[in-house]
Amino acid sequence: MRDRKAILVVGAGKIGATIADLLTGSGDYDVTVVDRDQAQLDALDAALPVARVRLDIAEDGALDRLLPGKFAVLSAAPYHLTTRIAQASAKAGVHYLDLTEDVASTRCVRELAASAKSAFIPQCGLAPGFISIVAHDLARRFDTLDSVRMRVGALPQYPSNALNYNLTWSTDGVINEYCEPCEAIVEGERVEVPALEEREEFSLDGVTYEAFNTSGGLGTLCETLKGRVRTLNYRTIRYPGHCAIMKALLNDLGLRHRRELFKDILESALPTTLQDVVVIFVTVSGRRGGRLVQETYANKIYSARVNGIIRSAIQITTASGICAVLDMLATGELPRRGFVRQEDIALDAFLANRFGRAYGQSAPQPHSAAA
Repeated sequence: MRDRKAILVVGAGKIGATIADLLTGSGDYDVTVVDRDQAQLDALDAALPVARVRLDIAEDGALDRLLPGKFAVLSAAPYHLTTRIAQASAKAGVHYLDLTEDVASTRCVRELAASAKSAFIPQCGLAPGFISIVAHDLARRFDTLDSVRMRVGALPQYPSNALNYNLTWSTDGVINEYCEPCEAIVEGERVEVPALEEREEFSLDGVTYEAFNTSGGLGTLCETLKGRVRTLNYRTIRYPGHCAIMKALLNDLGLRHRRELFKDILESALPTTLQDVVVIFVTVSGRRGGRLVQETYANKIYSARVNGIIRSAIQITTASGICAVLDMLATGELPRRGFVRQEDIALDAFLANRFGRAYGQSAPQPHSAAA
């Protein structure tokens, strides 16, 4: 049995609670959960053997007294707190992992990692996160690459409103990815494209979906694949009709400039649900042995019972992602110093991990077809 490691989880919301549950359930981690909202801490399962600390990490030096002796900090906090948590981790020499989709925050994390004595591993969730691991695994199988197209969505199984959407994830994160510029590679050049544009439709298992540009889902793949691929893009999957309404709210009504108001509207009007499905669809094309070939990874993951508690699909996939990366860091499978990209993680090793198996149990093997 390996030594138990002390972990600090920042954020006691939907994802933070699931992370704490998974880690404590493994028996290998002692977990402390931090949140500024006592109600969030009180909402954690009473039987969960974690330390609960009420703390506003937005205050200067707030985390400093909690970091000594910790193996790693896992940030499940809103994206705008990412930089503050990463700075405290660097100062304390503690490993740092997060779930952020925010491009600017990740750039700051990378700068901190350059001189850090510990590992800095951002974007460890679903997208960015697992989606980059899958895309890079497919891409390495080609002699030369043509296109890498990544599509991910967390959707209600039973949509019942005009947006065809329920709140299953961070509202701040959803608004941010709908508003910020999106990285892509177009005709071999790294560019920024606007969010909510380049809408497309596709069908999977008889269900029609739409997909459109959103920010942050590519992680660091633009840099990794620049010069090797002609087309690289990431789009969020929704049911048809969602994008048009969001564009009207954010652009025509100007709610992109009043994000707190928009957040309040969404959280007041859209119910949460545990009955969701995560759709993952990655297609890579290129040449192998002189032939133009395409490989596709498609997977659907549903809500399920975890350690006796029903968790949504987005909770399971996001929390399992960061827990698997932490586990691989703890066992020495990942570097323990500097910046670690998601695409540095081998897909086979990730899926073999006890937490990563949440993705692999229903995942089909990628298949090839001549294009």
